[in-house]
Amino acid sequence: MNSSTISADIVSFTSLNDEDKRKIELQIKLLISDLTEKYRDDGFFGRIIQGDYIECALNSPVHAMRIALLLKTLVKSFELSENIKNNKRTKYFKEYGIRIAMAVAPLAILDSKNGIIDGEAIYLSGRAIKELSTSDKQKVVIKSSMFFCSPDKHEQNKYDTMVSLLDNIISRCSSKQCEVLHYKLLGISEKDISQKLNRNQSTISQHSTAVGWNAIEKTVNYFENNIK
Repeated sequence: MNSSTISADIVSFTSLNDEDKRKIELQIKLLISDLTEKYRDDGFFGRIIQGDYIECALNSPVHAMRIALLLKTLVKSFELSENIKNNKRTKYFKEYGIRIAMAVAPLAILDSKNGIIDGEAIYLSGRAIKELSTSDKQKVVIKSSMFFCSPDKHEQNKYDTMVSLLDNIISRCSSKQCEVLHYKLLGISEKDISQKLNRNQSTISQHSTAVGWNAIEKTVNYFENNIK
């Protein structure tokens, strides 16, 4: 039986100032707390390791793509402090935000109480991220920032293609567009998003159309209805 894992690291995290690092870490912790409650029936477990590395696991693969996109859009929506916006390395943070690998494969152990994730899925997603890490590199080269891993090559090729297309779409989105996309992935209506963000509903609708929400929603729904 397949489970799912997500391994992720924040792009150019060491280039951010301490205040921004703390704010991003807090936002991710709050999201993990919300996801723990939302996907309790799927045994969701998430954690931050060393500030910029994230691991999540579920007993089911169904919600892996949505959770990966929630992480992606949350970090991409973060507004950096004014004094570091023009930092050369932080341009990669603004464009990509976070690098994410999701894997669908068996897990031998998912013990949230003791913080243990062990099995093929976490090896696959973790290896994908570590092989592409930009930490401590003088020159940062990023071609893709979202990946799908599976021991089944047919599944790998099919879903990695979808994930690559989503990656390309989201990398072009502004922080405000990602903020709207994040709430839509949570299932919040445009009316409620407009109230939450104190913006006109027409503006929310424009952001939604600009990011191609209908195509993103169809892709996520396809994944949730077909992944095994």
